[in-house]
Amino acid sequence: MPQKYVGQCLEIVYIDRAGNITQRKIEVKGIRGPLVRATCLQTGEPRTFRVENILAWKPAGGDRRSAC
Repeated sequence: MPQKYVGQCLEIVYIDRAGNITQRKIEVKGIRGPLVRATCLQTGEPRTFRVENILAWKPAGGDRRSAC
């Protein structure tokens, strides 16, 4: 996942360790190596996602400079 998404809102499709696939809307806080630090906008909780487990992503819509 490119660094250009830091500070942006994305919709992602993610597979967890148990093999469950979920769709989430996140605000990317930082990317370091294989990890994406983000806030899950559904729960408001900070989360860490493994890049290799993100199956798809796209901008969540709206102006790139606007808040989620």
